[in-house]
Amino acid sequence: MIVTMAETVPGREIAGVIGTVKGNTVRTRFFGRDIMAGLRNLVGGEIPEYTKLMAEAREQAIDRMIADAEMAGADAIISMRVTTSMIMGGSAELLAYGTAVRLS
Repeated sequence: MIVTMAETVPGREIAGVIGTVKGNTVRTRFFGRDIMAGLRNLVGGEIPEYTKLMAEAREQAIDRMIADAEMAGADAIISMRVTTSMIMGGSAELLAYGTAVRLS
């Protein structure tokens, strides 16, 4: 599956647009991570526990979007984007979405 943030696939022609595909996940903080993050917050800098959590969530959302496109019979996803929003205190949704297309 070709996934791109561009509106086209270089060197390929789009034969047809299938439609919007998406994948999402909701993640919450873990108490153990919160303790370490709280300690790091005192001294400043990156909080690797949360960086890893968000990276894993982003990959899961993208994998789910690709699965959605494969079920729809797509060859590629163009104009892919990732967005996040807070659901409630301590939890966030990551949504990956794009346009599924067939290539010629």
